[in-house]
Amino acid sequence: MIVGTAGHIDHGKTALLQALTGQAGDRRREERERGMTIDLGYLYAALEPGAGLTGFIDVPGHERFTHNMLAGAQGIDLVLLVVAADDGVMPQTREHLAIVELLGIPRAIVAISKCDRVDGDRVKVVREQVRTLLAPGPYAQAPLIALSSITGEGIETLRQQLLQAQREVQQRGTEGGFRLAIDRAFSIAGAGIVVTGTALSGQVAVGDTLILGPQGRPVRIRGLHAQNQAAVTAFAGQRVALNLSAERLALEQIHRGHWLLAEWLYAPTQRLDIDLQLLAGETRAFEHFQPVHVHLGTQDVTGRVALLEGSSLAPGERMFAQLLLNSPVHSVKGDRLILRDQSAQRTLGGGRVLDPFAPTRQRRSPERLEQLQALANSEKPEDTLPVLLALSDTGLDPQRVERQFNRLRSTWVLPGDIRLIETRQGPLLYSATRWEALKAPLLAHLARFHQTEPDQMGPDRDRFRRFTGTALDRPTFISLLDELLASGVIVSSGPWLHLPKHQVRLSEADEALWLQLQPLFEQAGFDPPWVRNLGHDESKVRTLLRKMARLGLLHQVVRDLFYTDSMIRRLAAMLVQLAAVDPVIQVAAFRDAIGLGRKRSIQILEYFDRIGLTRRMGDRRQIRLDSALAQHTEP
Repeated sequence: MIVGTAGHIDHGKTALLQALTGQAGDRRREERERGMTIDLGYLYAALEPGAGLTGFIDVPGHERFTHNMLAGAQGIDLVLLVVAADDGVMPQTREHLAIVELLGIPRAIVAISKCDRVDGDRVKVVREQVRTLLAPGPYAQAPLIALSSITGEGIETLRQQLLQAQREVQQRGTEGGFRLAIDRAFSIAGAGIVVTGTALSGQVAVGDTLILGPQGRPVRIRGLHAQNQAAVTAFAGQRVALNLSAERLALEQIHRGHWLLAEWLYAPTQRLDIDLQLLAGETRAFEHFQPVHVHLGTQDVTGRVALLEGSSLAPGERMFAQLLLNSPVHSVKGDRLILRDQSAQRTLGGGRVLDPFAPTRQRRSPERLEQLQALANSEKPEDTLPVLLALSDTGLDPQRVERQFNRLRSTWVLPGDIRLIETRQGPLLYSATRWEALKAPLLAHLARFHQTEPDQMGPDRDRFRRFTGTALDRPTFISLLDELLASGVIVSSGPWLHLPKHQVRLSEADEALWLQLQPLFEQAGFDPPWVRNLGHDESKVRTLLRKMARLGLLHQVVRDLFYTDSMIRRLAAMLVQLAAVDPVIQVAAFRDAIGLGRKRSIQILEYFDRIGLTRRMGDRRQIRLDSALAQHTEP
């Protein structure tokens, strides 16, 4: 069990821990000189013989060091709220209580300290103050223990309450990836760099490799301590010290706020969707895009808050919001965070992370808000994914979902309606119903294309994607299209996509013009006429010949030079025949075979380079054996 103190400055938190454990804790020279806790202090003690070690984190009470208090409050199991009997409830008592409530710390015990300085009536007054303070929140039934660190009064009662809590505390699950928010880093002679923190999830063993963030640097675990004892493994809920090893790793590269993660979890983010709660004690509404300090794990970063359900948030109210941070952080769904004002002087509220990989677009759409509601209502991917996918046309990256929920896909039990779609950039999760629904609009778009461009066989894949205006990325669109092609509801003629019954016909005017031009092309053989020499309006002729090139009836070798399909196939057959004699085709040999000049021969060969029949190597060429034209040409 990890216990953290909370309370106003000079209310006796450090003295109480010393009276309870018999240890002075980890105190710094400047703290001893000033008589106050400035940074986090740590100590470990068995509350009774034979009991396991309990970790204690002593936090500063001065408002100037609230950021240090926040770093120590992450991951604790029980908060020991200390209220001095002579002072009673003070400003930092209220702020610390608000923070631990927002962090969702499951248990609390209240110690009314310094009772040796006051009479019994004063203790009753302070007890009533504390009861009133706790009444609206989750700690309304927390034990209140009057005690004195000087006389020892109530210390044993507190010890028994802590032992009872230790027996009842729930062990954290170890099925997810290991996560540790670093709160200290130091060097030990003969060992090297050591970092400490509370293990938030998973487990780690000596010899494991973790990722040090935000740098993304792999480090090896040379040794570890769990709950201040040498160990081979450590797991979630323990205070852990890890001895790190990596090439050229220096102590000055590691700071409080960095994190250590299982390798598959590493995914820095600067945009998070959260369930935001503003403290009821705030005097004014929280405004959209307001700048804040965000405390997440042991990190303190700045950013802004985009409200997703309105332009302002009233004190005591909740709202979905998106954090836009100025520095990368690590987070998974369910992490708690605290927001403080721009000057870092006042706690404004807090939140729970719903999606650490929040979208940049459509963040306020009804569909996105419904997804956030589903994320707020459930902690398991099995329960949430059906809603997320039913409202998504773009699917979800399963690796991103693994990192979001800190659960590997191998542990999911997914409903039957969810499909894993393979794309060229990796798999995507889709609702089977939603995936099928995406196909009908594509067929409608293709039918519309045929109506708009009746003289074209159809678009190629990329033109068709642009024509549909789809939000799908290209790999997903191609996978969807491949299924339609496999089912036969869309067919392809070369690169062109079309509906099975679609037939291309030229207009009557185009048909009449081609009847006049066709004999000129057939009589010309390997040397067809240029557009300017066909005896008709150049613009009309050029438009017609390009249409026919799109239909596959002609081939545009250069701008105004077209060959019929049959002639191109004859030329290709000649190239294949030349390659049968000598695999390396020379320009001169091709020129002699077709009986044309070198310039025209090169134009034809460069066209074959473009369509993939030949591969150019300087002035020489080879036939590409995988070319469809080569495979269907007899030498």
